[in-house]
Amino acid sequence: MVRRRLRCDRWRQPMADASKTNPQGVERLGYLGLGLMGTPMTRRLLKAGHQVAVWNRSEGKVAPLVAAGAKRAATPRDMLANADIVFMCVTDAAAVEEVIFGPDGLAAAPGAGRLVVDFSSIHPDAARDLATRLKDANGAGWIDAPVSGGTKGAEEGTLAIMAGGEAADIERARPYVLHMARRFTHMGPIGAGQTTKLCNQVIVGCAMAVLAEATRLASNAGIDAGRLPEALAGGFADSIPLQLFVPRMVQGIHSPPLGHIATMLKDLDTVADVAQATSTPVPMATLAGQIFRLAKAARGADADALEIYKLSATDR
Repeated sequence: MVRRRLRCDRWRQPMADASKTNPQGVERLGYLGLGLMGTPMTRRLLKAGHQVAVWNRSEGKVAPLVAAGAKRAATPRDMLANADIVFMCVTDAAAVEEVIFGPDGLAAAPGAGRLVVDFSSIHPDAARDLATRLKDANGAGWIDAPVSGGTKGAEEGTLAIMAGGEAADIERARPYVLHMARRFTHMGPIGAGQTTKLCNQVIVGCAMAVLAEATRLASNAGIDAGRLPEALAGGFADSIPLQLFVPRMVQGIHSPPLGHIATMLKDLDTVADVAQATSTPVPMATLAGQIFRLAKAARGADADALEIYKLSATDR
């Protein structure tokens, strides 16, 4: 009896605040950043029956989730003070910095036993720096866990999430993450998830550029470009991007966007930076980055990334 009591006390000690409100050991969740990805990911957590607090810089994105059962957090600090695991998906490293170390940020709350899971795509060096500073500030743990699969994957729970962090933290977060994703792969220490996402973006960014080129060639040559996915299905050119991107390009479907031009360009610029630091040649990713830079100038930063197809239109 004594041995059992000691073991239970030891288990509860790091999460003392959580045990007061969750005697069954169910983790209280929070989600910061309710954009294209954050909103559908939060909805999946709510549908799975989890208690989720939400916060966003603009209140308009909070209200629909509160109506769906989420709890409104007044500030990021308030959220971490009342949650065990906080998920986050914001625009870039500057936004992550603001949420953590800005006024009433996560760093101002007690962090011992808490875990922050960052779904944002940022520089691996920034992930390591932010994780270290947060740990020093309040003791909170960190997982960098960028996502791939776009808004469709977020809505359907089929995202691929690549993670960096401590193995125990990964396993702690896994049951909750798998309500939002099909795969949650531990790639190594903090920063490894972000590096893996850069590899993903090399492939996706180049695929978007190449598929736009092939689709335009088909159209200009007088064949039905919309039938390319059907014609190439099962061959060496077949892929998820082929089946998903080409119909949207041909039909001009850009709302909701699969991702913004500015986001893809940010990631490809980060690829170039890491490639330089590691002496890695990335000629194809560099070219894709320049194409997206042209697309940003022509279509706008917030345009759907697949609008690169319009760059080669004669009537644009």
